[in-house]
Amino acid sequence: MKAKHLVVLCIIATMGIFFIAGCASAPAKKVFRGPEWVWKGSGAFDIDKGKVFYGVGMASGIKNKALLRTTADNRARAEIAKTLETYVAVLAKDYMASTTAGDMSASSEEQHVENALKTFSKTTLHGATIVDRWLDLEDGTFYSLCELDMFAFKDALDKHKELDSKVRDYVRENAEKMHGELEKMEEKE
Repeated sequence: MKAKHLVVLCIIATMGIFFIAGCASAPAKKVFRGPEWVWKGSGAFDIDKGKVFYGVGMASGIKNKALLRTTADNRARAEIAKTLETYVAVLAKDYMASTTAGDMSASSEEQHVENALKTFSKTTLHGATIVDRWLDLEDGTFYSLCELDMFAFKDALDKHKELDSKVRDYVRENAEKMHGELEKMEEKE
């Protein structure tokens, strides 16, 4: 009788070990919620209708729903503006000193490094449209997707009379080039 109980107990213990080991070894799957564009992020993309710039904006922690939506929309537009034109100013200061007195084995070392970075973007986005929105019900984050179609952008530039002709021509000529450079940079990632 004791041998029977011992065999059953061994079988149960073995099953328990396999169960625990199976649970422990199973990799945890990361579950991504929401549309694919939320996780792709901002950048230049080739889609069926042509070349586009996408900007993904997000906002959270704002109780006023209208303000939450507007903030995400504006941040999506700002992502496209940053892609098209960003002024970057960098200030770096680096100081190092080494002092040796008398005994050559003892020295005093000091260093101080500062790095400041400031970015600024200002552009008019002709033809930029919010094409999708998504609210993550789990954490309350609101996402907006802004699209700037290259062909619509070029047409808007042609129709926009207030732009200086040199600026309009420069933007039109370099829009394709910029899109291509962004694609090359994204391929390296």
